[in-house]
Amino acid sequence: MSENLEPRESMEFDVVIVGGGPSGLAAAIRLKQLDENINVVVLEKGAEVGAHILSGAVVDPIAVDRLFPKWRDEDNHPFKVPVKKDKFYLMGEGGRIPLPTFAMPKLMNNHGNYIVSLGNVCRWMAEKAEALGIEVFPGFAASEVIYNDEGAVIGVATGDMGVQADGTPGPNFERGVELHGKYVLIGEGARGSLAKDLIAKFDLGENSDPQKYGLGFKELWEIDPSKHDEGTVIHTLGWPLKNNQDGGSFVYHIEDNQVYVGYVVALGYKNPYLSPFEEFQRFKTHPSIAPLLEGGKRLSYGARAITQGGWQSVPRLSFPGGALLGCSAGLVNVPRIKGSHNAMLSGMLAAEHVADALSSGRANDELATYEAAWRASDVGRDLKPVRNVKPIVTKYGSVLGTLLSGVDMWCTSLFGGWSPFGTMHHAKADYEATEPASQHKPIDYPKPDGKLTFDRSSSVFLSNTNHAEDQPKHLQLKDAKLQKSSEFLIYAGMSRRYCPVGVYEWVDAKGDSAKDGDTSASYVINAQNCVHCKTCDIKDPNQNINWVPPQGGEGPVYPNM
Repeated sequence: MSENLEPRESMEFDVVIVGGGPSGLAAAIRLKQLDENINVVVLEKGAEVGAHILSGAVVDPIAVDRLFPKWRDEDNHPFKVPVKKDKFYLMGEGGRIPLPTFAMPKLMNNHGNYIVSLGNVCRWMAEKAEALGIEVFPGFAASEVIYNDEGAVIGVATGDMGVQADGTPGPNFERGVELHGKYVLIGEGARGSLAKDLIAKFDLGENSDPQKYGLGFKELWEIDPSKHDEGTVIHTLGWPLKNNQDGGSFVYHIEDNQVYVGYVVALGYKNPYLSPFEEFQRFKTHPSIAPLLEGGKRLSYGARAITQGGWQSVPRLSFPGGALLGCSAGLVNVPRIKGSHNAMLSGMLAAEHVADALSSGRANDELATYEAAWRASDVGRDLKPVRNVKPIVTKYGSVLGTLLSGVDMWCTSLFGGWSPFGTMHHAKADYEATEPASQHKPIDYPKPDGKLTFDRSSSVFLSNTNHAEDQPKHLQLKDAKLQKSSEFLIYAGMSRRYCPVGVYEWVDAKGDSAKDGDTSASYVINAQNCVHCKTCDIKDPNQNINWVPPQGGEGPVYPNM
């Protein structure tokens, strides 16, 4: 279609930032703090800043303190609930064992941190950005990278609006816009579509391990005031996952008798019958969790992939014309279950190197100094001591692995980063870990009760997700025959289990759910349900599904999440 369209209009900036999350907004703000004359634009694919942001979240304020030294003097900041109690449990089916927090390395202590809605943090940061003269454009999804003749990145293009399902312009068609910059910073979050293309084009992952991911679920509940304990942070590992399956939960008591309840399932699991969504629902039935939620009301639901590879999976961050930030680079500290502080710090660090380059009259070259600096920065100092936690748990299981990783973190903290394990590595990407269904047994999950546990349909409703149905699917199936011969017939149609909102279905001739092995089954993609978690792009065993942004502004709208 594009060859028959008028050329896009273009806009010129000093710096173009893709992503209105913590990393992108921190980069934009830091650039303006360094030089108010730098012309900066931030593109955000959500309908508003914060709409697509989903995180636990307990925030380490190190980056906020550095970016806004006087934020505590303000009345309207979103950091209202400091952590007061920090608890950690090993869960069994019928009970739980408390793990002593005093025995854990200091870096695992949450005192001094804040329980927040990260979406509200981003909304607050966007207001500060706009007050500095930064142009923030929500509802504009960057869909394409623009290169010059030398192959350097010189900008991005937003997607066309009003395209019909058959790919032709509709009555409300609007051409996308090119935004050109001397440097382009990519802060899309985990498994961003542009970051994925840039990593492949410039071979940025050549010297790093495969990135690892987890699928994180989160629900916001209003509970009985007598059960509420503002400022309490609870983390668990163990049940309902088996010892050889990596994952864990969080329960955070925020203000107004509300709690965040969440679960993260590592996507390197082997059994294609496993359903991360159903494991999360089962978790809420645990004898220590169910009483907390009974009589309460579920207010919101969301799901999102998070990076888990850590230090050894971070790709090269710089490329000709720009750099990767935050979760696009994979800067989550897995044992701390925190990434927003590193996202902000990386954005600020990149901004400082971009400002230096601009002041020297440079443009569209590689920010090699940013790549050289990050491992010695606060980001690197946060990630290196915990580099072995994820691979140890993967190798030894959640119980023994947690004990060994605790020993490893103590060693790295006491002996200047030295570890008895050296630096362990991630051998496989998550999709490569999946085994054929013939090697596993189906898992019988209980039906939802509508009180503590729920189905996907009612859950996606609470995410406020919306997509216009008359548009090209943003979930692109590369080879339909391969999907049937492999994903369905070999891996038992696992996409209908790993998707947290029921986007994917295998149906029989009557339109009912197809039984395993039914060669007449057909594939249905309900793209309108998509909450942009990116799990399909990560976990499909053949890498046969490509996630790209839908029309700008579409997707979930997460309030207070």
